[in-house]
Amino acid sequence: MDIYRTFLAIIVSFLILIGYQYFFVGFGPTESGEPVEVVQTETVQTEPVPADKTETAPPVLSEQSQAAAEKMTRPDREARTVTVDTGQYTALLTEDGGAIKSFVLKDYKETLDDDSPGMELVKVDGSQGLPLEFSWGSVAPTSTFYEAAVTEVPFQGNKGELVMKGRGNGLEIERVYTFNRDSYLMELAVRVKNVSPGVLQGTAELHQSNQPFRETGAGSQFLFVGPAYYMNESLTEMGSGDYEDGPKTVDGRMDWVAYEGTYFMCAILPQGDSVVSATMRGVGEDGVRMRVSSALDTLQPGEEKVYNYQLYFGPKKLDILKSSGSNLDKALNFGWFDVIAQPTLWLLNIFYGIFKNYGIAIILVTIAFKAVFWPITQKGMKSMKNMQKLQPKMVKLKEKYKGDPTKMNQEVMNLYKTYKVNPLGGCLPMVLQIPVFFALYKVLLMCIELRHAPFMLWIGDLSSPDRLPIGIDIPYLGGIPVLTLLMGGSMFLQQKMTPTTADPTQAKIMMFLPILFTFMFVNFASGLVLYWFVNNLLAILQQQIINRQKI
Repeated sequence: MDIYRTFLAIIVSFLILIGYQYFFVGFGPTESGEPVEVVQTETVQTEPVPADKTETAPPVLSEQSQAAAEKMTRPDREARTVTVDTGQYTALLTEDGGAIKSFVLKDYKETLDDDSPGMELVKVDGSQGLPLEFSWGSVAPTSTFYEAAVTEVPFQGNKGELVMKGRGNGLEIERVYTFNRDSYLMELAVRVKNVSPGVLQGTAELHQSNQPFRETGAGSQFLFVGPAYYMNESLTEMGSGDYEDGPKTVDGRMDWVAYEGTYFMCAILPQGDSVVSATMRGVGEDGVRMRVSSALDTLQPGEEKVYNYQLYFGPKKLDILKSSGSNLDKALNFGWFDVIAQPTLWLLNIFYGIFKNYGIAIILVTIAFKAVFWPITQKGMKSMKNMQKLQPKMVKLKEKYKGDPTKMNQEVMNLYKTYKVNPLGGCLPMVLQIPVFFALYKVLLMCIELRHAPFMLWIGDLSSPDRLPIGIDIPYLGGIPVLTLLMGGSMFLQQKMTPTTADPTQAKIMMFLPILFTFMFVNFASGLVLYWFVNNLLAILQQQIINRQKI
């Protein structure tokens, strides 16, 4: 088997992987199609959409409780905004519902522009709800006015606390947020007290609303955006098809439930061992509203109950997610290639810590991988060179035994044994490198470290395709994909240097392989193209060494 067929195998493998993930696994939310059934050991059910479009119908209260219900208490003034300013983010909370209406990350920008604002994680305006609204029983998520004593959260050391109090419908509700200057993790404790003369029943529900915050980088359209949850040591990502016919509810002991983007997530981490329900439904054109519900509770007059949550609004950066606990790191889903992708990311960050440039880090990771595969690649290249030397003898055998295929195969195998040639030797190195390629593909496409990471010259974002602007807009491309063209040229040179056993017609057909790869890579992340280009240069060096050796 010659080296060209292995390149063809790479293409087929790549297309199968992309096709499989797109059509069966689902890189991102599907816009149409049959609903996907959510399979869990806990109960999974589908709720009908209420006719009035409200989030949930209030529970039936006792007659005494109904009589005791009062209108929600609201002061005669406009709701104020409370500011939380930490080293990681600036958040704005509103007294109207006690929810978050803005959450801007300081270390990440919306775009590469110099004047770009920080990354905003709240993409809704409140018309479809806001993140972290709370409801209990007959208290709707947006009807409660939570009065705050301050408009800017004070910090003592690393900790800051915000207390917000509301009252109405026979309930007194106190929300206590705890913030940390150096962490994206937050805590929320909600105390619900029955101040009516009757018995009240209700379910505590914390709501999460958002719109897609999909990136515009290379391949981002294939990555998942939407609601996800981690339960029973398993990650479930839900596309829009899962709830297009109505809300989807999943019951169980969940580590977290979140709204995920390509590089960021807004997660609710229920505390305690009790079973909770997570309900997802679509709102508007492409928005998603989730709620995390506890079991039905009964409060006697004067009785209270506290509901505790942890919250994570921040980047999907592996080391930060791991340090946050609760299996948040599982949100960074590398799939089959996790066992290779995580060490690759670790090594990438090691080199970045030294050179402060992810482009250089990618080059050094490529060299490290090439060094690991060098001995087995060396054997494969030698095998290919020997196969080329045996080609005249094989042609004679095929001519001599063309009427007897069995005898011909026996003689060919004897020829291999005599000259100690392994016909599969040239394929094995390439086959072994395919998982490494796809693992690095996943890392460069999904990891926030490469987002907006510059390399040099015209390459200002290793997560986006490389384009050299020339002052005019080139159709489809915009600019010149210099690095991709260099990659294609290096592949062509490597192919010309590689020994082949192919017939002339097949060899001419295979000459189109570098062109095909160039078209495939033109919209890939420039970091991935850089890896392939450097890998080609190293392969050319190794092939040159083999060609100069007398075998």
